[in-house]
Amino acid sequence: MPVKAPPAPPPQPFSWTGFYIGGNLGAAWGTRHVNDTFTGLDFSRSSDGVFIGGGQIGYNWQMNNFVLGIEWDFDGAGSNNRVGNGIPIGNLGTFALRGGGDRWISTLAARLGYANDHWLFYAKLGVGEVGVSNFIVTNTTTGVSVGSNTSRSRTGGMFGLGLEYAFTNNWTMKAEYDWIGLSSRAFVVPVGAPILVGDVFTTGSSSVQTFKVGINYLFGRSGY
Repeated sequence: MPVKAPPAPPPQPFSWTGFYIGGNLGAAWGTRHVNDTFTGLDFSRSSDGVFIGGGQIGYNWQMNNFVLGIEWDFDGAGSNNRVGNGIPIGNLGTFALRGGGDRWISTLAARLGYANDHWLFYAKLGVGEVGVSNFIVTNTTTGVSVGSNTSRSRTGGMFGLGLEYAFTNNWTMKAEYDWIGLSSRAFVVPVGAPILVGDVFTTGSSSVQTFKVGINYLFGRSGY
């Protein structure tokens, strides 16, 4: 009698465990307030949206439906440095303030997620760092400018939420929102400057928000 072949084994369940690397595109925005100590005036910008793009690398470890991981990402940001323009300071003239704009954004965070087969819902908690450009204060009446001579970065805590879907066994796509709280920053006009010697321009505690979509490649995944 012929022997019937045993049934094929069921496909292995999808696993998120392993290293991954990928890229992303999106936008970042926030509100900047810069206070002038001499006058108490507020140089503000309420719409500060810029394009961002970069990449991420990380590791996932899945236990049943729960996924723990760590991720580092880095994004360059489009230029958007103008804060205030045409602000009169006493009888000294009208001044414009440029600088402090985001040049790059980076985060290092733990990920905690819940997996439902090829879907992964996750939260992120960690630290963020934003590279900011120099402050430049210009008297628009005379054209004289003074500014800081180095670009700096600002750091703070971050929180994020995301959704990721594995459309093959190795490739995933994701959408993510992040919030980064930032520390304050001050620029003191130095002695010898042609204008506003001793004046202090201070950014208040602020935040940067980002939304981005991306794609990742999971290493070490076999076929279904």
